[in-house]
Amino acid sequence: MLQPISITAIASISPLGSAPEVIWDLYQKELHRITLASFSGQETPVARLPEEALTAIDALRNEHPHYEPLDPSVLYGLFAARKAVKAAGWTTGNNFGINIGSSRGATELFEKYHAQFLATQKAATLSSPTTTLGNISSWVAQDLRVQGPVISHSITCSTALHSVLNGVAWIQSGLADRFMVGGSEAPLTPFTIAQMKALKIYAAPTASAYPCEALALDKTRNAMFLGEGAAVACLEKGVSPDAKALITGIGYATEPLKHNISISTNADCFQQSMRMALGRLPLEAVDVIVMHAPGTIKGDQAEYNAVQAVFGATMPALTTNKWKIGHTFGASGMLSLELAMLMIQHQQFIPVPYLQDQKLPNEIKNIVINAVGFGGNAVSILISAPAQK
Repeated sequence: MLQPISITAIASISPLGSAPEVIWDLYQKELHRITLASFSGQETPVARLPEEALTAIDALRNEHPHYEPLDPSVLYGLFAARKAVKAAGWTTGNNFGINIGSSRGATELFEKYHAQFLATQKAATLSSPTTTLGNISSWVAQDLRVQGPVISHSITCSTALHSVLNGVAWIQSGLADRFMVGGSEAPLTPFTIAQMKALKIYAAPTASAYPCEALALDKTRNAMFLGEGAAVACLEKGVSPDAKALITGIGYATEPLKHNISISTNADCFQQSMRMALGRLPLEAVDVIVMHAPGTIKGDQAEYNAVQAVFGATMPALTTNKWKIGHTFGASGMLSLELAMLMIQHQQFIPVPYLQDQKLPNEIKNIVINAVGFGGNAVSILISAPAQK
């Protein structure tokens, strides 16, 4: 990287709620947020927003008639963006860029409108504008009255971290001084759940204390569950005195596909992206890696193999949040980044409760965050603690 980029704020809404103090408190508890819900007549493990968060989203929807027909994925993004702008001290009407992506987009509305079409052979008037991929960033820009560039994209589960790459590129190019980046996902819908089950990666209900065994390398079943939510970060040029963390390295790689949903046994894409993100930083300087670790047998093992290949005997402490909040697809990378920032802020490592024999860090200065999606599109972001004031 040409220069560090400051993260001056991050905000989210997820199964952990939306208040930073509550989110941190729940991260310290060895309790997951996964419940059972009925989809197509089957009891299915999911991680939903808590009631207070849903109430806040309903209030947002009722603020303006234009917000009433919007998909939850758009409203989640609006909610998180408002909180992030406020926390960063940015004002509405300012000239900053926006890049908030989604893996699946407006799943609830799309399924609703498609069912209506099958029944009547007619499309609802707003079916197209309310299901376009650009919906989230465009409505955030409208809500915040922003005049900067507005970008949307879908790079499956690495979408949010790809938005970080875009924000860094715009800032380092000199075309923008500030960028809002993130991801939003509302995938708890019958067809989306059915798609994951068809791939044989969605776990069935279990009596286990931890239904999602993300990063457990000895598991004998795929244990991926879906969650919902959004997370947004505010990036600023250089080292800001208000920085909560610094982006000090970025890495990305795409590997040749052998199957539509697979990566190689040793996750070559992750090896390349991590090495790129690290640059000249000594391996032993990395204290923690927040793994993508979706909870699938092959996916978790491949990423672990990649970490071993890169770090060898200097293996950092490993963690993930998917055992607690499920896999939030396009939002997952930014929620992992939020966890990393909280660990730096509080100087406390948040472990996966069923993982043993890890060397825990005495101090947390540098954290790598990984994400990868269908297509083998890996991203690794290196964040560092800002210098003490």
